[in-house]
Amino acid sequence: MSIADITPIRKELVNSAGNFRSRPEPCSRESILIYLTVAGSVIPMRVLESDSITSVKLRIQKYKGFVVKKQKLVYAGRELARNDDLIKDYGVTGGDVLHLVLRLSDLLLITVRTICGKEIVFQVDRYRNVGYLKQRIWKEEGKGFVDLQDQEIFCNGEKLNDQIRVADICKDNDAVIHLVVQKSAKFRAKPVEKELELLVVAATATATEESHDRLGGDQQPGALQVVTREPLGGDFWLEPIVVNTKVEFPSSIRDMIDSAFAGLEKGNQPIRSSEGTGGAYFMQDSSGQEYVAVFKPIDEEPMAVHNPRGLPVSSNGEGLKRGTKVGEGALREVAAYILDHPRAGPRMLSGEAMGFAGVPPTTMVRCLHQGFNHPGGYNCTSKNVKIGSLQLFMKNDGSCEDIGPGAFPVDEVHKISVLDIRMANADRHAGNILFRKGEEGKNVLIPIDHGYCLPENFEDCTFEWLYWPQARQPYSPASIEYINSLDAEQDIALLKFYGWGDITLECARTLRISTMLLKKGVERGLTPFAIGSIMCRETVTKESIIEKIVCEAKDSLLPGMSEAAFLEAVFRIMDSHLDKHAK
Repeated sequence: MSIADITPIRKELVNSAGNFRSRPEPCSRESILIYLTVAGSVIPMRVLESDSITSVKLRIQKYKGFVVKKQKLVYAGRELARNDDLIKDYGVTGGDVLHLVLRLSDLLLITVRTICGKEIVFQVDRYRNVGYLKQRIWKEEGKGFVDLQDQEIFCNGEKLNDQIRVADICKDNDAVIHLVVQKSAKFRAKPVEKELELLVVAATATATEESHDRLGGDQQPGALQVVTREPLGGDFWLEPIVVNTKVEFPSSIRDMIDSAFAGLEKGNQPIRSSEGTGGAYFMQDSSGQEYVAVFKPIDEEPMAVHNPRGLPVSSNGEGLKRGTKVGEGALREVAAYILDHPRAGPRMLSGEAMGFAGVPPTTMVRCLHQGFNHPGGYNCTSKNVKIGSLQLFMKNDGSCEDIGPGAFPVDEVHKISVLDIRMANADRHAGNILFRKGEEGKNVLIPIDHGYCLPENFEDCTFEWLYWPQARQPYSPASIEYINSLDAEQDIALLKFYGWGDITLECARTLRISTMLLKKGVERGLTPFAIGSIMCRETVTKESIIEKIVCEAKDSLLPGMSEAAFLEAVFRIMDSHLDKHAK
């Protein structure tokens, strides 16, 4: 394999078509030169046409240090999501430009060491502020530190406002932060496997006085420029979008909106997540110590006009996944919650907040705040109001990327599979399945990020759990009973009742066909793996069985025949394929 030379190049070499004015000749017949754009820089990279997506990501890791699982590659408006497929399968050729989106960890490791030698280790979100850091230290150490209101933190002699974020303090790996209290403390940030570790060492009261003397008492040198943001007061807004006044919001959604509103009212800024390819913001409660919701504006979705990740605007309106449209991700997030029925039936009848798969409560809202991405500048007017999905923040112990699938109960994996098959999810990976310890230490799985469910075709359906051992186990009687209770026609009517009145024929068709497949599959005793394999492509260029069924049904009809006739053809052809599959 050839060696990839990665060096920065000037932006002006890029022409308007997204290619380059001069392309060096490849050093071998298979070798091609591509270009990566990341964080405003353009980087040339030589790869082989026969390289897999994983191989390309490994090259990037080797030469730039970005861990493979933190990378997302986008080409021609499509995510290169199938790691085992070849780069040429996606149509990438010499001179093409790929967009590299990095997923940075939000957590920093904090080590606190007291004067008596006690050491405490905890994690802090990089986007938390100094006020939260004080709270955590005080809670962990208790009486070892002075009362919260008496704590002051200095960086290079300058007092830090409680609203300053930890990430802003730790930009310099050699930064030292002085905590001026009865027992002073020093924070030293250092890289730990591309992350940051903050070391807190408590000193004696004498050392505190000496430290304060060195700082010059009230003198505060301007080594660190700090911008203090005052509470916004009335310079914000948050409200649910109500399309049908007959819809009654469950208490979980009302409480979520009230808590997020109270946080904004107290001046607690939305905190943008470093995860994902679009804008996603953690909304805080009134204390500023807890996240209560996640807001995803439609104009900051991947390839949308105000996307904060540097992705190009979609040229034809199609999203990163085939069969989706930019700006509809929020609606799909809400649809996933609406259609995740509790075991007792639709929640408008059962009154339960959580459904079978555990999709967090989600609704559409309008939100106004300067903390969102406003490339054209911000003022408190209606033109800067953001529309998007607001989802309840779920406390968790990490994502399924962090631990192996062997730790997950079979029923937990199966509930995710039921949701994904039924919704034809085009973006199910280990990073968007959270886990937390439940009763008796059992891991509970929490599915999030459903902006690419209910696509208009099945081309990009991908299920991470397909390769987990639990997927090869049969569904339990309880799961089969739930699956048999599903009704696609009632679900479509329910979506329209909640306000998705213009659901396209193609999206409705996807829901009908995927529900049909799921129910027919369990009727024949097929496992999640067997059913999922029918929906997912083996490679990016090879059609899945469900795509072939749809194509065969279309070919069997005469022009002008009804949707009902088409679905009847799908029903018949699917039976034939499943009977062969079950043998």
